[in-house]
Amino acid sequence: MIEMYKKVVFENYANFKGRARRKEFWMFNLLSALIYIALAILSTIPAIGVVFSILGLIFMLGILVPSIAVGVRRMQDQDKEWWNILIPFYSFYLCIQEGNAGHNQYGPDPKQ
Repeated sequence: MIEMYKKVVFENYANFKGRARRKEFWMFNLLSALIYIALAILSTIPAIGVVFSILGLIFMLGILVPSIAVGVRRMQDQDKEWWNILIPFYSFYLCIQEGNAGHNQYGPDPKQ
């Protein structure tokens, strides 16, 4: 899980080409949410809450581009255009569906 997160955040920081598996997409979002929740809980501590609030803001700004990139790659795994991520329920539906098997216009199947 940590390795997949590092892959998305550090290796594919702004990579909008290719395809992302469901596992890569959901593990990235799960770990990002856990980190943000931990920072939000720590920000309620009176003495050092401001520091953790600022760290939470920096964290959210830091993962903005990788979040968009992994979402776009997830849409491309479904053989859809990037703008489909802007449609709330439809993009969620696409994110939980199995990707297209085999090669599509965005590259080879990431499972192979």
